[in-house]
Amino acid sequence: MKKTKRIISMIALTILTTDYIARAQTIQNAAQANPYTLVYEGALTKNEKGKVNIHPVRYKLNGIDIAANVYTPAGYNPLKKYAAVVIAHPNGGVKEQTAGLYAQHLAEQGYITIAADAAYQGASGGQPRNVDKPANRIEDIHGMADFITAYAGVDADRLGALGICGGGGYTLKAAQSDKRFKAVATLSMFNSGEVRRNGFMNTQVATIQQRLKQASDARAKEAAGGEIVYVGAATPTDEEVAKITTDLYREGFVYYYRTHAHPNSTFKYTMSSLLDLMTFDARSNMDLINQPLLMIAGSKADTRYMTDEAFEKATQSKKKELFLVDGASHIQTYWKPEYVSQIVSKLNGFYQTNL
Repeated sequence: MKKTKRIISMIALTILTTDYIARAQTIQNAAQANPYTLVYEGALTKNEKGKVNIHPVRYKLNGIDIAANVYTPAGYNPLKKYAAVVIAHPNGGVKEQTAGLYAQHLAEQGYITIAADAAYQGASGGQPRNVDKPANRIEDIHGMADFITAYAGVDADRLGALGICGGGGYTLKAAQSDKRFKAVATLSMFNSGEVRRNGFMNTQVATIQQRLKQASDARAKEAAGGEIVYVGAATPTDEEVAKITTDLYREGFVYYYRTHAHPNSTFKYTMSSLLDLMTFDARSNMDLINQPLLMIAGSKADTRYMTDEAFEKATQSKKKELFLVDGASHIQTYWKPEYVSQIVSKLNGFYQTNL
């Protein structure tokens, strides 16, 4: 049995090395030459008249400097009116990765889109770095709505939202109260509170109180002027990544640290954030969402249970749909062209109907 496991690990490592590392080099070479530091395939490298354009912007949200990219559709005319979509990035992600990919593709469909780095993360301001509190992430989504509805050409009555991974859970919460969002979509929704509290697939329920004590101690250390304690700062080797048994984390490490790495992207967050994360739950108050709701997940995603749980509780949505991307894992919905094209088509139809 041990010999068989070693062989499987060697095969996995070989696949990682030959396929993913070659792909990573291609992506990184392109990223280094990209003036907007975008790391997704097909990313814009310059603005051209008559095509989709990207506009780096900065704005204040509760005194914090927010960095964002606005994408405008081909032939954009600020005197016309366009539907708009705000896009919330995954946990640990930044606007230059999958959030930017979908922002660009939706702009190609005729929408004005915005992808912003969360406060305390990415290129946005806020100290200490990498605070990851649900209230902040939800406020980021409200803030994107504030900014983009005042943007030239945006029809404030046709505003949609798209949240990816952790951004999906926070988008559900934002939409529960913010009725400026007329159509709400999530992709590979990740319930950050449930996972930080119970562990992925409920594997850490027995240690909840222990981890709350660690978070409390970290908060006390911060309050006393001590060092900031972080969680999730590991940088595993290719061999260690290949041995990870869950698709989410194995493919996640490859995506974030190999094929689509960005210097502002990191898995780490302050341990004191767990005081807020562990009492948060994206599933709560889902009956407050009365807007049209589209929840998308890969049929093979090991995170799909989180989408299923939240979708079931959206009992008051005017119309809701669960769309499964056949054969896709969680991370594959971030980048794999054949899955991305399906998702963009589905999102476009949803927004066209409801915006």
